[in-house]
Amino acid sequence: MLKPPLAVNSPMHNAPTTVTDESKDDKRWSIRALIVDDDVPIRELMIDYLARFNIHASGVTDGAAMRQALQGEHFDVIVLDLMLPGEDGLSLCRWLRAESDIPILMLTARCEPTDRIIGLELGADDYMAKPFEPRELVARIQTILRRVRDDRTDQRANIRFDNWRLNSVLRQVVADNGLVVPLSNAEFRLLWVFIERPRRVLSREQLLDAARGRSIEAFDRSIDLLVSRLRQKLGDDPKAPQLIKTVRGEGYLFDARDIG
Repeated sequence: MLKPPLAVNSPMHNAPTTVTDESKDDKRWSIRALIVDDDVPIRELMIDYLARFNIHASGVTDGAAMRQALQGEHFDVIVLDLMLPGEDGLSLCRWLRAESDIPILMLTARCEPTDRIIGLELGADDYMAKPFEPRELVARIQTILRRVRDDRTDQRANIRFDNWRLNSVLRQVVADNGLVVPLSNAEFRLLWVFIERPRRVLSREQLLDAARGRSIEAFDRSIDLLVSRLRQKLGDDPKAPQLIKTVRGEGYLFDARDIG
């Protein structure tokens, strides 16, 4: 597990951390990450470990420093702690998603599935619970960026299903009457999985794995919350759903008849 040293006492303890300026310009850096975490020892360990995998990481303590860093440099991904001094991670996630589409990996010590779902609803692409294995952090970052790359190159701009049109660029659905309904990142990915696999029964584990890029066994009920929110946005009656149907004991089935 990723654990900090017993003590860190230096004038730089609260300063943003990064690798040297010379290494920033090194051609070997293929990914640039910004780590927003007020635990400086943990942050420094993440930066050092990511460097082994050609990921140049910079570290900041809070939201103000994060905004300043974003003004001065391009980042491919942000690793965002949930609990921060001042403005918390959820608020920063909401701001980031309103300003850009940069991928966000959220870190949290909280164990409730609802906390994670809120982060995903606000636009986070994935989350990790603390403490964690450093190698998993690398794998998650690589998975997020691969998924983003595939989304941007492979997804069609507009897909119709029944009385809706999905705009995969703006990540919103538009009804035949012109009603525009924005989707969170998590809702969009879930809907995309359904559209790719219509009229097939998909288990919660399959949906989580496909929609979020990884398998989660301990919190499989969290997919129910996402389905409920997606049904609400699509006007699918939860008591008698016609579009996203519950298959008791199995999972869910997307029963759209006109997809294209």
